[in-house]
Amino acid sequence: MRLGLRLTTAALLAVAVLVPFALLAVLVVGGWAPLHDGDAAITNALHSWALGHRGWRDAAVWWTNIFGPTPLRAAALGLVVWLMVRRARRLALWVVVTMVTGGVLGAVLKVLVGRDRPDLLDPVARATGYSFPSGHALNAALTAGVFVLVLLPVVRRRWMLWTGAGIVAGLTGLTRIVLGVHWTSDVVGGWLLGVIVVAATAVAFTRRGLGSVVEQGVEPAVADAPQAAESR
Repeated sequence: MRLGLRLTTAALLAVAVLVPFALLAVLVVGGWAPLHDGDAAITNALHSWALGHRGWRDAAVWWTNIFGPTPLRAAALGLVVWLMVRRARRLALWVVVTMVTGGVLGAVLKVLVGRDRPDLLDPVARATGYSFPSGHALNAALTAGVFVLVLLPVVRRRWMLWTGAGIVAGLTGLTRIVLGVHWTSDVVGGWLLGVIVVAATAVAFTRRGLGSVVEQGVEPAVADAPQAAESR
């Protein structure tokens, strides 16, 4: 990939994802009133809905536990083991670097921003720690991203892979708002940060354009025999 095209791709990525995330973080830190009011309105509406629909609330609790950061990291570890068995060591390293980088950035940003979680009179769930960005949304986006970009060369019906990843990331973030433990902007911030980390590490590891990575995956040879994957 030519240097000019790489720089263009990086610039477009920054504008499309990094800039919105940075802007959102600045607005959160600055306590921008319209953002706070919008967060509060959505949280109150979904919280009222959760109080009136116990079955759906219980489903949200189930989902948020199944697709929490720890189970998702375990799933990513399973993916790493599978890649090691196929001798795709470099690809396994990419998965580890992506998950660790995203996790560390999320933890550091939580402390730096120091945003409090919603304080509801009749909470349906509780969570500890700071609020921005949402760890559940971040890890869901990270895990969905690494699975998609690893399995693209293997899966025939790619639309099913993308759809499944979108559902996992989307619903996991949504449950955090429904349960009243995160503001909407926390979840959006987690999604954006996850996309940034996956895209940045993928381009860095492959030295290919983001479009090529999205089309072919991080390591197209993973679909071949283990010997072929090792030779790359």
